[in-house]
Amino acid sequence: MKVGLYFGSFNPINIGHLVIGNYLAEHSDLDQIWFVVTPHNPFKKKDTLLDNYQRLEMVYLATKEYPKLKPSDIEFNLPQPNYTVNTLAYLQEKHPQHDFCLIMGEDNLKGFHKWKNYQVILENHDIYVYPRISEGPIETQFDNHQKIHRVEAPIMELSSTYIRSAIKKGINVQPMLPQGVWKYLDDMNFYK
Repeated sequence: MKVGLYFGSFNPINIGHLVIGNYLAEHSDLDQIWFVVTPHNPFKKKDTLLDNYQRLEMVYLATKEYPKLKPSDIEFNLPQPNYTVNTLAYLQEKHPQHDFCLIMGEDNLKGFHKWKNYQVILENHDIYVYPRISEGPIETQFDNHQKIHRVEAPIMELSSTYIRSAIKKGINVQPMLPQGVWKYLDDMNFYK
């Protein structure tokens, strides 16, 4: 099975994340998309970042109606701070029957050459890149790379940062969130 790994803090997961994940599940050769919730870095103070399991719960609520989309807590028990190359090695060892690929926005591809052991990632894993509105050039080494696949997914400019800020100001963001996520946030009084 070919699994696309979509990493994020998902604080909270929003309809933009779902649109991208579902687009890749339906319009690429990926069989499943795993939404990998990145854990809170114990060395960084982040007052707005919800607990790991609260964010995982929101990803579960958002994806439970979509058979090809799955929540993943795979990084919760890995040493911190963690690097993507280590997560990929761990997953490959734990699930040798799967072929793991990375999903990233075009903005992340621009800084990919700065990632720890990015050459190892490129040697062993395909990368699916969805469009984002962003500044600056992409490294020419990634222009026509055989492991990098550009996907013409819809451009989603919806940020979790905006959603948190709007909730704090009392702005209605319900249409920007999956229904179960909105209810969970509202019931728990998060971001207020």
